[in-house]
Amino acid sequence: MKHFKITDLLIGILFTLLFISIGVVFTINFRPLYYMDIKTLHIEAFSGLTKDVILQNYNALIDYSSPFYRGNLAFPTLPASASGLSHFAEVKVLFTDFYILGAITLVMGIFIIIHKSKVKDYSYLLVSAITAIVLPLLLSIFMSLDFDRTFIIFHKIFFNNSDWLFDPVTDPVINILPDAFFMHCAILIILTVLLFSLAFILVYFYEKKHFSIKYRKNKGLKL
Repeated sequence: MKHFKITDLLIGILFTLLFISIGVVFTINFRPLYYMDIKTLHIEAFSGLTKDVILQNYNALIDYSSPFYRGNLAFPTLPASASGLSHFAEVKVLFTDFYILGAITLVMGIFIIIHKSKVKDYSYLLVSAITAIVLPLLLSIFMSLDFDRTFIIFHKIFFNNSDWLFDPVTDPVINILPDAFFMHCAILIILTVLLFSLAFILVYFYEKKHFSIKYRKNKGLKL
């Protein structure tokens, strides 16, 4: 097995971006998470809306957030302010960026995997796994210490205005999107990244063991 190289770290960063992008895209579209949270977080009682009304408006928001959706956001039964709609438009752009980043890094990742398999170089797998674990680990620590603060920092990093500070009176949609739901989304993204990292680790040690056995056989050594 070859030694780690600087290129392994660069490849690790690429796969980290890929794993995060997949995690974000998967979480956005994994609607059962929200469906479960309606009951778990008592969203009906908190918002004063029925489950059917909640689902109609949530699904409208998720449909709009897709890069493949064309048109303006219009909630079926809830009013929305200009600033609220502006924020969701920014969120849509951010989500679209993750789709694009995921597509680009996926294509690059496939080429890397094919090339590395041909030259029997698997050291990048372990480096990529470790690199991808670092960010979720740090995020998990920050979230466990103070999720609200982490949530605020996230918005200040990705948005250059205060449109994300919703007024429940003018934008009642915020009542069906509690902070705990976003925390669950973050956890799902982290778990997705960790799952891919674990897969890379398992493949790395499998290939390492397989390579060692083939090497010993070729050299006529005892196993």
